[in-house]
Amino acid sequence: MTEKDEIITIDGPSGSGKSTISRELARRLHYTYLDTGAMYRAVGLLALRRNIALDDEKGISSLLSNFDLQLLPGKHDTRVLLDQQDVSEAIRTPEMGMAASRVSALPVVREKLTLLQQQLGSRGRVVAEGRDTGTVVFPQAGYKFYLDASAEERARRRCKQLHEKGQDVNEKEILTQLIRRDQDDSSRTIAPLKAAPDAVIINSSRMTIVEVLDFMLEQLAKK
Repeated sequence: MTEKDEIITIDGPSGSGKSTISRELARRLHYTYLDTGAMYRAVGLLALRRNIALDDEKGISSLLSNFDLQLLPGKHDTRVLLDQQDVSEAIRTPEMGMAASRVSALPVVREKLTLLQQQLGSRGRVVAEGRDTGTVVFPQAGYKFYLDASAEERARRRCKQLHEKGQDVNEKEILTQLIRRDQDDSSRTIAPLKAAPDAVIINSSRMTIVEVLDFMLEQLAKK
């Protein structure tokens, strides 16, 4: 295997199941799971905690000059340490998802986090999950997937996930937020959400996790 063949990217919209699928695929292959979305959520959380507007590029640029972020394996989601503090739960709310979408539109944030992601993936044997991993972060990756599902199904899944964590959510509000985030992520100028030309597109609306994983492993075996 070449270095590029040891990088697998899985992109797609919010709630499509990327995190669950990517984490399990990495486990099966004994690869490292790289949760790029958690990084953008952490930036959004830090900005809000410092009372910096999410579109204040100068203010957020100052934050990133002393940005201490660590991604560690977790039992379920990636464990995220921000300035040595565990923010794994704090970044997983729908509000932080919207915050991540807003800061991800800033060139300074994209540049900083893309560089960090490329450094983390430089040794290969990585399953990278996000919205631009196959188009911008690792365009040379040997294997690319784009995981999608209907907005209604994604909202249902997200609500189920949040309910299991003890959070009280409204499915209609979640659906509205997902649709808005899809529009924001797809229309931004820098690194918009889209499938890479050479990505395998999977609509998981009527597929189980096991079915998606089996399909991906079949595709990997074919290449």
